[in-house]
Amino acid sequence: MQEYQYIYRKNFTLVIIFLFLITSAMAGAFYLAYNLTSKYVENEFASQKIDVLEETVKPYNDFFQNKIPEISFYQGYLDSAQTSKYIDTVFRKFQFVERVIFYDTEISNHIIPHGIRLKNFSMGPKSVYQFGRDMPKDSILLYESIHPDTLFIIKTGDEFNKMAIKFSGFIELADTAKALSDDDRFNVFYSIRSNRITFMNIPRREEIKIYKDLMYQKKPSSPVYEMDMLTFYLNPLKLEIINSHPQLYQHISIKPLVYESLDNDSGIMENDLPLSGPFSDYKLYFSSGKDFLRKEVNSRFMPIAAGLFIIYFVLVLIGYLIFRNLNINSKLFKLQYDFINNLTHEFKTPVSVIKIAGNNIRSSSNLSDRERLHYGKILDEEADKLNDLMNRLLSFAQIENKAIKLKPESINLEIFCQNMVDSYQLKYPGFDIECEIDGLVYFNSDPVLLGSIFQNLIDNAYKYSNPDKRIVRINIQKVRNRIIFIFTDQGIGIPEKDIKNIFKKFYRVQNQYNQQGSVGLGLAFCAELIKFMNGTITVKSIEGKGTEFRIELPYEI
Repeated sequence: MQEYQYIYRKNFTLVIIFLFLITSAMAGAFYLAYNLTSKYVENEFASQKIDVLEETVKPYNDFFQNKIPEISFYQGYLDSAQTSKYIDTVFRKFQFVERVIFYDTEISNHIIPHGIRLKNFSMGPKSVYQFGRDMPKDSILLYESIHPDTLFIIKTGDEFNKMAIKFSGFIELADTAKALSDDDRFNVFYSIRSNRITFMNIPRREEIKIYKDLMYQKKPSSPVYEMDMLTFYLNPLKLEIINSHPQLYQHISIKPLVYESLDNDSGIMENDLPLSGPFSDYKLYFSSGKDFLRKEVNSRFMPIAAGLFIIYFVLVLIGYLIFRNLNINSKLFKLQYDFINNLTHEFKTPVSVIKIAGNNIRSSSNLSDRERLHYGKILDEEADKLNDLMNRLLSFAQIENKAIKLKPESINLEIFCQNMVDSYQLKYPGFDIECEIDGLVYFNSDPVLLGSIFQNLIDNAYKYSNPDKRIVRINIQKVRNRIIFIFTDQGIGIPEKDIKNIFKKFYRVQNQYNQQGSVGLGLAFCAELIKFMNGTITVKSIEGKGTEFRIELPYEI
């Protein structure tokens, strides 16, 4: 019948599957995260253009909402000199304004040359001035009613006529009992066309009432009332483009609304956004190379990748800890299993011998003195083995649990060592054991614990040596404030791979001398004793040549 083998189920396969799954999941997470980051950047490329538009047209909005309405502050009394100063401030601040036409306008109930007349209401230009950047002064005056050599041509009067007709229609239907609404202000006094804005100063309610009276009442020739009208010609290409998202947009330009790129390169992302108001024939055109956007994708992906790496590292660490614990538990299971087997054998052998001796004594009707002494010696020796094993186990447990106390005495080292040598030479007549003491007589320590250390190391030297090389040399010396005990034998030695483990509980070096009868507690017991006595133990060994144990303890007299 095959002997059943007790094994510890490590389940390392589950750990490997776990690592494979988290690695696969991490690879998938990296792939999805990168793709989602790319999509997010592409969506931002399409959506953040509104921010660029708002920043780019912010000067225009300031011009439209704040600078143009300043004209109304003059209440129609602007002259060419004041207009020139006003327009200079416009040119300095707003680069997209290229040219301005100023219509110095008259309103009366009599006919005005080149004007618009509705019923008794007349509105016409008194003079027209043109202002431009670096414009020659002789081209500033376009028309003046008192100079017959200047002509109010159709091109000059186009904007004026449209505004004059709107204003006349407004006066015709105006409700002078109500204040002007925002719709009236925008629809009547502004004209926004492609690349130009015309604005007429907004009259007060009293003036609107006067103009309505002029229209509906027949009176003698009335005074002339002043109105100011300016047409601003704008160049959208002079708008300063503010790239508020340089990480998204590589190139931004202003193009005609009908512009279509002839570049069919698939490595370029394009988008556009139409301008509004006087720039409605143009659009902001955005383009970026995919390589350019990939840099932004990578920069945004790196923190995500770092987070994923941290998660992966934590999971791998968990897997490693599980693997390590399984491995430790496996080794512990093996050590404990071996310990139980060896301990059972250690107990079983003396118990069997005791049982056999007892049976022989019981079955024998008449024992001679020689037989009685023989069986008595057997029982005594086997009982000592059991007692020694039990004491070692109990002492180990007491040391680990700090249940014993150090009881130092003044030890005469020569007497202590000689007693130890005599005891072993009596026990093992063929055992060559010597002890050499260099310049020391007394040592203050616990003789019981020190004796246990000596016994374990000497026993090991005897047990793990060939019969013809059972030799141990003990050297005792003092180095500074430490006492050194060196045990040197010529035994079988310890393999290098086992040296770091020999002081662990239940650990046994696998060799022909250690197949039976070793529990794996001897050296572990020594190490615990030495640690308890505030000392250290080290080992040097050459396999096949021998081993040297070096013990250092605090020296006290």
